[in-house]
Amino acid sequence: MTKLIVGLGNPGEKYAETKHNVGFMLIDKICKELDLKFTRDSIFQADIASAFLKGEKIYFVKPITFMNESGKAVQALLAYYGLEIGDLVVIYDDLDMEVGKIRLRSKGSAGGHNGIKSIIRHLGSQEFKRIKIGIGRPKAGMTVIHHVLGKFEKDDYITILNTIDKVDNAVNHYLQTGNFEQTMQQYNG
Repeated sequence: MTKLIVGLGNPGEKYAETKHNVGFMLIDKICKELDLKFTRDSIFQADIASAFLKGEKIYFVKPITFMNESGKAVQALLAYYGLEIGDLVVIYDDLDMEVGKIRLRSKGSAGGHNGIKSIIRHLGSQEFKRIKIGIGRPKAGMTVIHHVLGKFEKDDYITILNTIDKVDNAVNHYLQTGNFEQTMQQYNG
């Protein structure tokens, strides 16, 4: 079996550690722990690292298409590796949840998230596993774009780093057990 673990974000230093890049932050953390190096693949438009865990090949992916076209990279990688939609997990930010909250789902709508809209459009399905990380709503007078592309305030940043640790544990639990339902029960709420 093979799995594709995709963190969403925008490439480049300008976007590093912004709210929209919590998916990238999680993938970076996992790959650092496993001492994995990314390869930039211009064909798939993604930074990719891989490892064998419990006899399974796991690809850790950061699409470099920018958020709104994330589905291009995801669709191309699933097709190339001959993977099913059930082999995919997507990690991304959610502004409808308070900072630091996590929610695992086995399917669902895009909920207004452009990266998820792109993946649904390219895959023709909403039936993929996802882990949402809360980044909170914009403050009064702030646009959604400025909010998601902005950095975390100090207290929120500490909260997010702790949350990324929890999500890292959830991803590891899933990769060890192969059971997303059980992982959802353990890590939701």
